[in-house]
Amino acid sequence: MNAAFRHNDGDLPLLISVPHDGRDIPDDIAGRMSDVGLSIPDTDWHVAQLYEFATEMGASTVVANCSRYVIDLNRSADDAALYPGQIATGLCPLQSFSGAAIYRSGGVEDDEKAARVAQYWRPYHEHIRNTLDALRARHGYALLWDAHSIPSVVPRLFNGELPELNLGSNDSASCSRSIEDAVAADATASRYSAAINGRFKGGYITRHYGEPEKHIHALQLEIAQRAYMNEVSTTFDAAKADKLRDILRKMLQSFLHAAHRCRLHDEK
Repeated sequence: MNAAFRHNDGDLPLLISVPHDGRDIPDDIAGRMSDVGLSIPDTDWHVAQLYEFATEMGASTVVANCSRYVIDLNRSADDAALYPGQIATGLCPLQSFSGAAIYRSGGVEDDEKAARVAQYWRPYHEHIRNTLDALRARHGYALLWDAHSIPSVVPRLFNGELPELNLGSNDSASCSRSIEDAVAADATASRYSAAINGRFKGGYITRHYGEPEKHIHALQLEIAQRAYMNEVSTTFDAAKADKLRDILRKMLQSFLHAAHRCRLHDEK
């Protein structure tokens, strides 16, 4: 097993990526962190647990082990900004979402950043690339679902309360519109509030790997954490999660069915 991530190989043309649920921090990094940094408040708490049902469906999964405070796997290796003009949390973050310092002093020098990219970032992304290529070779197309969550209210990053389901396709650039529309229809018809390409349009993973013209379709789902957990205690709420899983399962099934139809249409 690679220390950077854990994975499961399924038989569907679907890979679910969970880049921000990791909690591991190497001792040499932890020793320089502030109390806020060590508490890793910006973790996508319990997202891997929330999506455990997907392996039973037959999806492949890849789940990061390290904290996003070690390296943010949903940022480019060159640390380019995702949303120009908005606060950037960075490849190796120095501040939490609330603006608190992650390190007691100093930051992350370029050589250390490069070492983290080599140890954690590159293996994760090589696994995504290899998995998607293998799925496309086997099925004729591949689907990537990037799974995230975030507190419902983060004043430094967005105004007000975030909708519960936030689907992103980089404004339909990472996924064929017909496929996106099928998944979005499930979200908007559900019991949950939903936004499509709103504050969260999809991060580096969605934007980099989604190539509809090459039959690889990628979507990101950012879930407001109130939908499946207690945001104050960060504890998992099984009852809430079970209800949410119903719509997540439906959205993933629509993703698969719409992509299959799209592929059949392309073959005509």
